[in-house]
Amino acid sequence: MKIVVLDDYPDVFRNSASFQRLKDHEVVVFRDTEKNPDKLAARLKDADAVVLTQERTEFPQALVENLPRLKLIAQTGSHRHHFDRAACTEHGILICVAPPGSTKAYSTAELTWGLIIASLRRLPYEVQRLKEGYWQSTIGTELHGKTLGIYGLGKIGGMVAEVGKAFGMNVTCWGRENSKKRAREKGYEVPDSCEAFFAGADVLTLHLFADDSTRGIVMAADLACMKPTSLLVNTGRMRLIEDGALVAALNKGRPGFAAVDVYDEEPVLGGDHPLLNMPNALCTPHLGYAVHEKYESFYRAAVDNILAFASGKPVNVYNQEVLGTH
Repeated sequence: MKIVVLDDYPDVFRNSASFQRLKDHEVVVFRDTEKNPDKLAARLKDADAVVLTQERTEFPQALVENLPRLKLIAQTGSHRHHFDRAACTEHGILICVAPPGSTKAYSTAELTWGLIIASLRRLPYEVQRLKEGYWQSTIGTELHGKTLGIYGLGKIGGMVAEVGKAFGMNVTCWGRENSKKRAREKGYEVPDSCEAFFAGADVLTLHLFADDSTRGIVMAADLACMKPTSLLVNTGRMRLIEDGALVAALNKGRPGFAAVDVYDEEPVLGGDHPLLNMPNALCTPHLGYAVHEKYESFYRAAVDNILAFASGKPVNVYNQEVLGTH
């Protein structure tokens, strides 16, 4: 088979333990993202299988219809919204995903704390100033005794909350009823209202799963409740926040600072994003899951699914309805 790997920015796949397992197949790796539908179709026109790295490339019906040879999508990560399941099924394309429990959230929780500490201690600024010949020029903020707001107490939110508790922070939580129930069981505070949750947090971090039900769930009015001294952290997805609301809120000074790892359109190239030019924003290029261990897990599962398909015994099939057509 010809296998195309899309959007492998740091060129991990060819150096992964799983790459050699495809030695009997032709493998082509693209490190950049192609947004133009015609050019993307040209990249994939001879592919029998494609490996989608996270949700970096959209796979709508119009693209699917231009790929008559494609038989398999090996999807990494947990997101499913970026491909048209019905179109894939109609055209007999199997979508195989990672098995349940194979993706862990440690790295995103770790990065969340990296961003919190880097922001509150002004680390990027102080490191650069030291290189320029200066000594201390800012003072930081201590975490102990402050209020940590967790919006969405799932796996990642739960890890972040435990670290906050270890730092001596007061942990508050908001979200769906399951999150609130879990928070009370853990002994965390659940404020009386969403407004009180945003208003009371010194550090507020978003850990909701991004789907249609949570798109724009954080609104401008919520951000306006935050303290001028507070920090908002988003290592989830930018679509959790109402379009344009975060930039406007930072310009108004509520919250006073933001640390962001995700953006509406990715990748962000050429420094072309308003947050990058704001003195009260710390921005990283979606590093939450970008660790060696996570990539090895992603690509191991994808190659497992490709080899199972090649042997005529597909596993972890997302669109089971297509199996009768093969």
